[in-house]
Amino acid sequence: MSLALLLMLVTFALSLWASLKVKSAYHRWANIPASSGLTGAEAAQRILSAAGIRDVEIVGVDGELVDHYDPQHKRLVLSRDNFYGTSVAALSVAAHECGHALQHQQRYAPLEARMAAVGATTIASQIVMWLPIIGMATGILATYTGVLIMAIGWGIIMLFNLITLPVEFDASRRAKAILTRTGMVLAGREALGVHQVLNAAALTYVAAFLTSLAYFLWYLLPLLTGRRG
Repeated sequence: MSLALLLMLVTFALSLWASLKVKSAYHRWANIPASSGLTGAEAAQRILSAAGIRDVEIVGVDGELVDHYDPQHKRLVLSRDNFYGTSVAALSVAAHECGHALQHQQRYAPLEARMAAVGATTIASQIVMWLPIIGMATGILATYTGVLIMAIGWGIIMLFNLITLPVEFDASRRAKAILTRTGMVLAGREALGVHQVLNAAALTYVAAFLTSLAYFLWYLLPLLTGRRG
């Protein structure tokens, strides 16, 4: 088995494992209602209102685990199961996304950096996807040039994923504290559920960072050792 294939299989397995962990935790706690009886949308509205945030729209959309906060349009997007759901999982996800809204309000530095890096990361993602097919495989670029461009592209993606880690960890920290402090979830079993859902979700960001780091090093090391192909 070639090293390139091994790298692909290992990073795929890591991403798959992280995805299965978050889905397992989410589905387990999606079947357990929070004692407060609040829906995810109601919990989100309470959190935003308590923070004095009046200009963020809360919307429900189709899909599973498509929840996110859009800082550009100030929209807190929840999947319909979390928007209308009253489960521990629904409140966990809603509070996490509110954590990002709070970061935006407070100009949290890692979030500001991630927002600034979105454009470059989008371009880098397209480069690392298409360059091996269009460039290196067709001989348009010299091997060294192609490897250099790929290293730069994966480096940008790796840095973006690195910046994302404190953004996501901080949003989860805020969510856990707010939910228990306000009584939206009870201490004990419900709080445990919040921790399990959000900790599992964090694994996907760790997996994304490790994957991008592995590919960055894969393309960087030949440049450092002088193996130009």
